[in-house]
Order: sequence, then structure tokens, then C-alpha cells
Amino acid sequence: MEVPLLKQGPYLIASVQAALSDADLLVMRKALVEQVVKRRSQGVIVDVTSVDVVDSFATRMLRDIAHMIRLRGAETVIVGIQPEVAFAMVQLGMSFEDVLTALDLEEGLALLTRPWKEAGDGGG
Repeated sequence: MEVPLLKQGPYLIASVQAALSDADLLVMRKALVEQVVKRRSQGVIVDVTSVDVVDSFATRMLRDIAHMIRLRGAETVIVGIQPEVAFAMVQLGMSFEDVLTALDLEEGLALLTRPWKEAGDGGG
């Protein structure tokens, strides 16, 4: 399943419409990193609002995406983690560590547009 990528000014938005297979996650990771470089994006939002299951591989891939994009000079925000998914992730010891998270797309864009000097520790 291909994840649609939208360009919103200097940012890319990847809207995950359903739970992705491991192969789909690997394709998404490659596509996002390539598009950040190609479009010279300053940030990426990965919207997982429609996802009701996140396993350890998906968590690791999303974290890896954020780290790879940060190495390319952009920031990533994961938005829309459902309450049940957050609960399960905590129960299973999965986390996004130093990856920014936000409730929704609007808050994710606000995180990307705020001056980083005022961002404090950068955690979400």
C-alpha cells in the first residue's frame, strides 16, 4: 500500500491510511527520505490517525524515519496516535524516544513552524 505524500509549503505530510505491512513500512521509509532530499523539505509530518495497531516493527520504522530525516536536516512529527494505540505501546514498552509527537495535523504543523531556539528540549 502506497502512502500518499502531500507537500504543504516547506513540509511533507505522509498520511498513513491503514496498518502497513513490514514491506510497506520499508518502502515508506525510503520514499520519505528520498522526498525530503528531492524537495528540500524542512520537516515531515507522519499522520497515523487512521492506524489502530502499531507493532514493535512499525514503532522502530517510524523512529528510524525520524532519525534519518533529522540527519538530512529536517524534523519529523508523528501525529494522531490513537489513545488505544498509545496505551498498548506503553504497556509493551514501545516508545518514540526523542521523536516529536502531536495530537493532530494542526499541532504537528505548529511544532514544525515554531522557532527551535524556543522549543526547549524538543520532546513531544
